[in-house]
Formats: sequence, structure tokens, C-alpha cells
Amino acid sequence: MDGMEWKRSKYSKLARKFLLYAERLAVKYSHHLIADSTAVQVYLYKKYSIQSRYIPYGAEITEEPDVSVLFFFGLEKYNYFMLMARMEPENNIDMILSGFCKTGSDKKFVVVGNIHNSFGKKMFEKYGKDKRVHFTGAIFDERKVNALRACCKLYFHGHSVGGTNPSLLEAMASVALIAAHDNEFNRAVLQNDAFYFNAADEVAQMVNDIERTGQTATMINNNLEKIKTQFNWPAITDEYEKCIIDCYNKSVK
Repeated sequence: MDGMEWKRSKYSKLARKFLLYAERLAVKYSHHLIADSTAVQVYLYKKYSIQSRYIPYGAEITEEPDVSVLFFFGLEKYNYFMLMARMEPENNIDMILSGFCKTGSDKKFVVVGNIHNSFGKKMFEKYGKDKRVHFTGAIFDERKVNALRACCKLYFHGHSVGGTNPSLLEAMASVALIAAHDNEFNRAVLQNDAFYFNAADEVAQMVNDIERTGQTATMINNNLEKIKTQFNWPAITDEYEKCIIDCYNKSVK
């Protein structure tokens, strides 16, 4: 199962019921369960009284950002805010942009993601008139994405459903300062090394206060250390190898 799909508001009530049923079947008929987040691990135990093995997702530390990329988007280093996400309600894009637009900030807000679905079009119509908000569309050039994340003033991560989110790990590996939606999945990864929000007003407060906020370098360095020690691919592939061997050994007993 890819996260808790039945919690995603983009699905109809009937589809969400089916996805919860599918989750129950997956738990019931699987011999071995792997959770990519400690929060998912706790969820499986509390809901189904079943143990799972924790193996996280990973990311690679990015190289020195290519600052020349910023000129293409009309940006200056550390003089813009950013979010990157699929245009879905559960990623709290509306909350983040609503909060930013309430402020008197003169900085730009860069929104990276495909805006051609219904929710993306809604966000563009609602916030595209604010000259500070810049919708880039989807960007698949890793060099450009890494530079945008590394050079932003504050990176907003609004995802609220699922386990260890790949884009969050990539932001950490890009040495971005992060503001995240306050939920157990994001806290399991970031712990105390991020700013957290639950409402548009809190986003607005972060934007207004960011110049006066201390300990940001410590947060960035701590998150980078997490990528090196917890969320790195060599360690994760070793864990999967051990898991496969353990599963095999149990099956032949």
C-alpha cells in the first residue's frame, strides 16, 4: 500500500471506502509488512494490532546548486518562498498560498507543480492574479529543481497524508529551510528541525517572522545529517536485503 490512500480527499466516498477495504485485505493476507514511516508503523499496530518492519525511503545529497538557474525564473537567492507538490487538496496548497497572500511580503512565491488538473486550475485562478505568486508548472529537470529548493528563503511542505514523503527528503537533501504541515508523518522525519503550521494564519506569521527567526542553520544541518545517517540509499538497500533474507528463512522453517 502506498500510504493511507483512503484518507485522500481527492477520492469519492465510495472510492475511499474501497481503499480502506483494500488496506484491510493487504494487512490480513500479507505475510510480512514494511512501513516506510514510524508513524505508519504505529498506525498499523494501533489499528490492526500487527507488527511491521520499519524501512524508510531515501534521498541523495545534492551537489552545489547551479545559481544561474534562478535568472531563468527571474529570482534572487534567498529572496523567494517555494512549494513543490502535486496539485491535490491534501497537500494544503490552498492553505499555504492563502497565508502568504495575507502578508505584505515583497518576496515572490514559487509554486512548482502541474496545474492542468481541476484543483491546479482552481489554485491558478484563485492566486495567479497576485503578482508575487509564480506558477512554474511541472519541472522535471533535477538541476533546476535542486537549485530552486536550495536557494529559496523557506520551503513549504504541505503534504498531510502518507508515510515518508520523497519530496520532503529531497528538500532536506537540498539544504532547504523547511516549514511543514503539522502532522505525525512530517514530524516523524523532521522532528524539531522545521517550522510547523496548521492554518493559513500560521503560514502568514511564518512569512512575516522569517527574517527574525534564529537557529535556521542548525535546522538545515540537522536535516542534512538525517539524510546521511537515516535516509540514505545504501543503508536502505541493506535493510531490504536483510528483510528478504529474513522472510525467506521464516518461510522455509
